[in-house]
Amino acid sequence: MRILHSSDWHIGRTFHGHSTLANVSVVLGALADVVRERSIDVVVVSGDIFDSATPAREAYDVLTEAIRGIRQAGAQVVMTSGNHDSATRLGFQSEWAGLSGIHVITRPEQLDVPVVIDDEYGPVLFYGIPYLEPALVRHLFDGVEMRRHAQVLGYAMQRIRDDIARRDGARTVVLSHAFVVNVGAGAAALDETEATDVERDITAGGLDLVPASVFEGPDYVALGHIHGRSTLADGIRYSGAPLHYSFGEASKPRGAWLVELDAGGLGEVQWVDLPVPRALTVLRGELAGLLADPAHDAVEQNFVSAVLTDRVRPIDGMRRLQTRFAHAVALTHEPSVVADRGEASYAQRLHSRSDSEVVGSFLEFVRNGVGPSERESELIAEVVSEQAASERQA
Repeated sequence: MRILHSSDWHIGRTFHGHSTLANVSVVLGALADVVRERSIDVVVVSGDIFDSATPAREAYDVLTEAIRGIRQAGAQVVMTSGNHDSATRLGFQSEWAGLSGIHVITRPEQLDVPVVIDDEYGPVLFYGIPYLEPALVRHLFDGVEMRRHAQVLGYAMQRIRDDIARRDGARTVVLSHAFVVNVGAGAAALDETEATDVERDITAGGLDLVPASVFEGPDYVALGHIHGRSTLADGIRYSGAPLHYSFGEASKPRGAWLVELDAGGLGEVQWVDLPVPRALTVLRGELAGLLADPAHDAVEQNFVSAVLTDRVRPIDGMRRLQTRFAHAVALTHEPSVVADRGEASYAQRLHSRSDSEVVGSFLEFVRNGVGPSERESELIAEVVSEQAASERQA
């Protein structure tokens, strides 16, 4: 059996105020092409199908188009809900969808009830663990301590292993949406599955880590939640998101895992690249240089995040940046030279200075050490003189 492992579609997410619906539609269409070209039997999607618990109609249209394309290409679909999804909305009419080869697992009581799909070697059992928030599901399982996500998933996997034991050695695939790490590997494990800003919301109080050892047993564990691909073990992997949703993900490849199960269980696992409709680029330098440097010609149509290093923050910097980079969406100012303020307070530095010197000192302070120009000094002196004359007349 040939399985394509994907996750974290986040249909409906915006990128710095820009809709991503058209781009994710392109990528999911390409995923259907992979199904056709590689003779994929099953596509598994491990949570966060939508970006919101209340998706817009257009998001449902994109999902419908994607699922239709996958089914027409010849694969069945098994998906489960993530922490961004509404389990109720995603699972609506899932019973009827299952009759058409679209299996949506969103209810806790379904986690140890497999979707059974046969190949030439016999049945393959697909278990979907929907995202289970401990505070919301602990009342469903009397007598089981569920304060952490690891405890919830440990209990879920024990129920799955008990069910597998009753099925005479059938091959198994588990879908789960969680932050899973190789705890024994120390800090390296955290680096391997490093989360970006769009992933740091799986619990209200921060990250809730789950040891990879919790998932021992199945032939393959298809993980979701981390947006970059990652291999915790041969049979425990993250596919990452199919689209870049943060500049922190810009260097991470986009694609899916092609997993082959043979008669004995897990066979070969290959990475399959998916297209990037609009790449992400981070540029750094002074604004004038970014606008003129021919080295940036190749990224003019990318989404751009610019870090401006000018000593003084340029006026109207974003608009000027967009004259060359039409899809510039983020701008920060990190001056390359920072003025030495010394140990004296601002008030101490202004003591015994004239009004003109106070204004000039303020400009120097807010402009990172760049004081007023000659023309600006003339204007300051003129305004100060007019104000003094006005006060004398009063």
